[in-house]
Amino acid sequence: MVRTLGVAVVGFGWMGRVHTQAYARVPHHFPELALRPELIAVADDVPGRAEEAAAQYGFATAARDWHEVAADPRVQAVSIAAPNFLHREIGTAMAEAGKHIWIEKPVGLTAEDAVSVSDAVTKAGVQGTVGFNYRGAPAVVAARELIASGELGTVTHVRVRLFSDYAAHPEGALTWRYERERGGSGVLGDLASHGVDLARFLLGEIEALTADTAIFLPERARPTGATAGHTRAAGGELGPVENEDYVNCLLRFASGARGVLEACRVSVGEQNNYGFEVHGTKGAVFWDFRRMGELGVSRGTSYQDQPVSTLYVGPGQGEYAAFQPGAANSMGYDDLKVIEARNFLRSIADNTAYGATLVDAVHSAAALDAMSRSAELGTWVSPT
Repeated sequence: MVRTLGVAVVGFGWMGRVHTQAYARVPHHFPELALRPELIAVADDVPGRAEEAAAQYGFATAARDWHEVAADPRVQAVSIAAPNFLHREIGTAMAEAGKHIWIEKPVGLTAEDAVSVSDAVTKAGVQGTVGFNYRGAPAVVAARELIASGELGTVTHVRVRLFSDYAAHPEGALTWRYERERGGSGVLGDLASHGVDLARFLLGEIEALTADTAIFLPERARPTGATAGHTRAAGGELGPVENEDYVNCLLRFASGARGVLEACRVSVGEQNNYGFEVHGTKGAVFWDFRRMGELGVSRGTSYQDQPVSTLYVGPGQGEYAAFQPGAANSMGYDDLKVIEARNFLRSIADNTAYGATLVDAVHSAAALDAMSRSAELGTWVSPT
């Protein structure tokens, strides 16, 4: 029997919209789910934003203060898409109020923040899903299965890249994202957190790492009003960028494999260039997010001059069949969030975790903290 679950969204920038649209779509792609989300409340402290969201998407209630959501008995599950510095406070409060949470990465500014939210979720006995969406791509799931099958031999090394230009413009506004107190470790939390999760998802635990970081655009103009996304602020008063534009990190995995993780938010000419290359003693697998439904695969017994073929994912790989009937039909970013919504609702219905959890967020955050320590100390650091 299908039952209704009252859901709320806290923070209604781009990511809040993506979560809301995922709730609306999930019954269509996964009709077998035992829970159907009902949009109860939306909260955002920008004047008028929550009211606009309620009018557009059909939330029953709009609020400026997220505490109203925590106190609302109609709300049983909450999407937390507010800025990073609010994740710990909102996440722990919602869990303590007995509400399941779907929270965006990096779950706070530090590993301590992620642990706090994870502990609150465990203590309250609620479910917690984390927004590591790239692991849900059917091609990534297929790559993981290929690695686990041994067809590539023993994995020797991996390269994970996350390059973007969203902060490359020198007129980009000095928002909370560029402050240490509110934006944390900059591109580490924003992009490298995904890279760590992909590396762990594919190859297992990271044993040690050494990192180098840099700020390439040291000043930006302060915005004069409310901001959303990556607003420009030409001519405003200049202020310092306090957190990282770039990180490069060497990884050692518990399996013995080696890795390189590189992320940059000011890469001119790069738009969402995210992906990985995994090499083994018998083959390799390659994935580029911009060609999300494809894998480059090299396997066989040639070793030298061994060709790479293109595999188009299709039904039977990950959750592809919920979206398209045949291989090589395109999926998109928002589809990955529908998969997350499905995992979240299924976790609540079955009282069993599916997909990325707060434990995964803690591991990712610990690796990010280790990167910061390593860059400061100039040495190898263990993330555990």
